[in-house]
Amino acid sequence: MSEPQEGPWLDDDAGRLVRPYTVSNGRTKPSAHFDLLTLVMATGSRPHSYLGPDHSLVLGLCGGPTSVAEIAAHIRQPAVVTKVLLSDLVDCGAITARAPAPAPLGPDPTDRHLLEAVLDGLRKRL
Repeated sequence: MSEPQEGPWLDDDAGRLVRPYTVSNGRTKPSAHFDLLTLVMATGSRPHSYLGPDHSLVLGLCGGPTSVAEIAAHIRQPAVVTKVLLSDLVDCGAITARAPAPAPLGPDPTDRHLLEAVLDGLRKRL
């Protein structure tokens, strides 16, 4: 049996009662570019107008650098809905977003020899 969920928008059996398109006001395109690894962080500036409970929840998760994927998981919404909420917060200056740091120089992750060595290692463990 699942653990009971809290809040007025949740039901123990049905889960989230508010549909994703309602959360994003039917929008499917964020006004800012995000990928799942984009890091967002609160600026300390509060929105001038009330945006809604989901925006407040998202803003509360942005105390430190947090990825879009993490936020989507915490609020239990699809990534596109999360990106729309985050773009609203960027537009009003409540959060900043930055692309993740590039991977350190090392082996090419698409190097055929490296991939074959990993596959051989996995086969040996079976």
